[in-house]
Amino acid sequence: MDIAIFNNPGLTIALALATGMVVQALAHHLRVPGIVLLLGTGVALGPDGAGLIQPDSLGPALNILTGFAVAVILFEGGMNLKFRQLKRVQHSIRRLILLGGIATVSGAAVAVHFIMGWPWKTAVLFGTLVMVTGPTVINPLLKRLKVKRSVATVLEAEGVLIDAVGAVVATVALEAALSPAHGTPVVWLWHVLSRLGFGALLGSAVGVTLLFLYRVRRLIPEGTENVFTLAVVLALFQGSNLVLPESGIAAVTMAGIIIGNFRTHALRDLMEFKEEMTLLLIGMLFVLLAADVRLDQVLRLGWPAAGVVLALMFLVRPAAVFTGTVFSGLSWKERLFIAWIGPRGIVAAAVASFFAAAFADRGLPGGYDLRALVFLVIGATVMFAGLTGGLVAGALGLRRPSQVGWVILGANALARALAKLFKEDGQEVVLIDSNVDHCKAAEEDCTRIIYGNGLQSRNLLRAEIDIRRGALALTANEEVNYLFVRKVKEESKVVSLFAALKTDTVSMTRKMLHKSGTELLFGTLIDVDAWDRRINSRQVHLQVWECVSVPPGNGEKPAFSNYSGNGLIGAAVRRNGRLSPVGDGTRFKEKDKVYCFVFQNEIQAVGTFLDQMGWRLIDSVDKAYFTTSVCTL
Repeated sequence: MDIAIFNNPGLTIALALATGMVVQALAHHLRVPGIVLLLGTGVALGPDGAGLIQPDSLGPALNILTGFAVAVILFEGGMNLKFRQLKRVQHSIRRLILLGGIATVSGAAVAVHFIMGWPWKTAVLFGTLVMVTGPTVINPLLKRLKVKRSVATVLEAEGVLIDAVGAVVATVALEAALSPAHGTPVVWLWHVLSRLGFGALLGSAVGVTLLFLYRVRRLIPEGTENVFTLAVVLALFQGSNLVLPESGIAAVTMAGIIIGNFRTHALRDLMEFKEEMTLLLIGMLFVLLAADVRLDQVLRLGWPAAGVVLALMFLVRPAAVFTGTVFSGLSWKERLFIAWIGPRGIVAAAVASFFAAAFADRGLPGGYDLRALVFLVIGATVMFAGLTGGLVAGALGLRRPSQVGWVILGANALARALAKLFKEDGQEVVLIDSNVDHCKAAEEDCTRIIYGNGLQSRNLLRAEIDIRRGALALTANEEVNYLFVRKVKEESKVVSLFAALKTDTVSMTRKMLHKSGTELLFGTLIDVDAWDRRINSRQVHLQVWECVSVPPGNGEKPAFSNYSGNGLIGAAVRRNGRLSPVGDGTRFKEKDKVYCFVFQNEIQAVGTFLDQMGWRLIDSVDKAYFTTSVCTL
């Protein structure tokens, strides 16, 4: 077969897209870092391998395509950064980006100057390139490692924010290296700050504008929000770069942060769309950029290149992290793990490719060697983090324990009230809901909320379903509740499953729940919408009842199923010092304490019933309980 036929830009892009997705699917099943397989596949299918993918055929379009892809990737990364999470670790992140960034650039420059013998100008450029980590690598890695949230938040925020900062710093450093007579250190510093500032301001303005357009639904035709936003992001990136070169990265990152922190009707679909686009573009970019690197360029670096990589991983990265996290409140174990995990990603690869092209255009040597060394660093650091991260996290005791807290489908008033009980008991709770108003109420109550479809695997993964004690389906839609617990059972080994039902009909029965290993939540049929209205109208009280004696046969019956009214919910039972949901499999014992939601119109009837059933009222809280935020507790 004539390989020349593959020297076609359209075919190159198509093959890179398809190959990238196939490889990432394979990496998912093999449970290995996708970037490692992508880099290897790019080389194997590139000019040095099978010759099926020819990046040279794209010409200048490769840089344009790379820039647009990076814009979408960083926009999506910004959307995943939440103000609430950033606030808790803001000091660590600020120091890690500033002090840690300076330490990384300096250390990497010294290492490559003395080990490789490169001139200081090129050495500093290399330092600015490896300054960035990579959210596209960090995020999947953290999902697999399941480390403590404080550590994960620092690594995720560092990955997104330092990409924007590092790309600008690297570009300004390149300008200074190519035109050293055109400025002083103060001037170049101003170039960095002005581009970051301009990009952040422009990105904020565009983000706020998009939020306004989302809220006034008629301004953007329904169903077009995703493609509309994509077009705006690309225009923002290119327009910002036109005013101030390389400010576009900061602009799209800030726009993503703004949009991701405010709930709109379009946010759920937008998040899903951007995640899918990011997955597509990451695969394409790594395949294309890896194919553009020649093996002889990497091999020409020789053994000193391995010394540089080792110095970066075991000297420069730890020095940068420990410098940047001093007095941060992080423990030495957390700081050590952060120092251990420092993979480089797509932004480093993209900017390195841009540097190589810039050197070549000026007729300067060293550009391709610079790119080759950066790609070697990317491959080595990703492989190292992926293979050793789990072992180190376990040895340092930073893995999140199993059987921790609950995932609740639904963020209505009843679900939030149940979540509050568990949070007051010191248990983690994650709510999943696609209703904007419900999500806002949960956020105001300082309850972790995932805005999205609970039937999608990505949202269950974000909720860390595999480490939870159990999952509860508490929406007004019985079919959705049933599908949710079935989905959870497919995705994880969660032991305890509960689902709410309104009716016991042919289409949806408790027998169907039991066959799926699920208990009927609260042990009785309930109208979720009715209880939601009651709580919102402040007509529900919290009462705590203790089982004094169990009447004959009562211990074998579902919880409170004998009550003839509809104003009583046995929500949770305290046994052995821990609170658990009540289900139709719950069998009560003496000294059990049950937390009940009671409709105020039936308080007297409920009291009489429970007294007769051998229960004693030990605490009663009025309707104010349901309006008190857990933020203030």
